[in-house]
Amino acid sequence: MNRYAALEATLTSSLSLTRRPVAVAMLDDPPTGVARMQGTQPSGCSFWKLAADGAAFYTEPEHHHNCPIGSYTLNIPLPADREQELPQVLDVMTSLGYLKMAEVPGISRLIRTPAVIAYAPLGDTSVDPDVVVIAGRPGGLMLLHEAALGAGVSVQPLFGRPTCMAIPAAMTGSLASSLGCVGNRIYTDLPEDEFYSVVSGLDLSAIAAGLVTIVSANAALATYHSERLSLRQ
Repeated sequence: MNRYAALEATLTSSLSLTRRPVAVAMLDDPPTGVARMQGTQPSGCSFWKLAADGAAFYTEPEHHHNCPIGSYTLNIPLPADREQELPQVLDVMTSLGYLKMAEVPGISRLIRTPAVIAYAPLGDTSVDPDVVVIAGRPGGLMLLHEAALGAGVSVQPLFGRPTCMAIPAAMTGSLASSLGCVGNRIYTDLPEDEFYSVVSGLDLSAIAAGLVTIVSANAALATYHSERLSLRQ
């Protein structure tokens, strides 16, 4: 079992994951032996679902042009004939009261445009990920947060929409979580009882190592609190 397969196994068992964690890497060149994405997808987060379902591939900027918001967070400029699509979707969101234009500058973005973005299930990645996207239930992702804090990793405040801004937020070397916006949930079929935590690839091993202690501690504390509750009933 390679390093990332072992990390995926640890995360899956410790956090009771039902979806595979997704490795995402921002690259200057296509990774060796990885296929280029064929066809198009309706959103940037659609690539998360494809990878969670087992596909390994890379995208180039044009693959992301169908998603103006996702392109914005990944710092991918839209072509001249489509650049009006971002203000159009923002107009729809603001007219519905979903978003205020004053919030847009606060949305996290990549510092520079990636030439290539590689996606794969964590255990199958052939390159070191910049971030790992983990979908799970609150009880499991709470363990992940506790392990991150125990490893000295910065944990950012919980994000709302857009979900995709958790990727550039985590790239700074931290853990960023998102409740999962409506668009993301539609494009990825994320269940209502799950949300996302995105971990910097640099911190993944330290967090996974800390999960052993955190899972054991939580089991002991569950017994402690259950016994304490029974004494007061």
